[in-house]
Amino acid sequence: MAENKESKDEKIGFHKGSLATLTKEREEMLRILQIVEQLMQMHIKELKDLGIDLIAQAKKEAKKLKGNKPIEDVLN
Repeated sequence: MAENKESKDEKIGFHKGSLATLTKEREEMLRILQIVEQLMQMHIKELKDLGIDLIAQAKKEAKKLKGNKPIEDVLN
């Protein structure tokens, strides 16, 4: 029975350690994502200052796509 208890404790320790590691990895991923988002916003601002409105271009593209049939309609 001592072996079974030790094995269960080892499994618990393994899973707790894994969660701790993954939590740190997630925090680092979020930090990197925030940096990427900040950089993207800087580029968007600079393009806007240069007269390029990405939001207007995206809306224009969305209107073009809106006229297209959904893939389900094309397949039927």
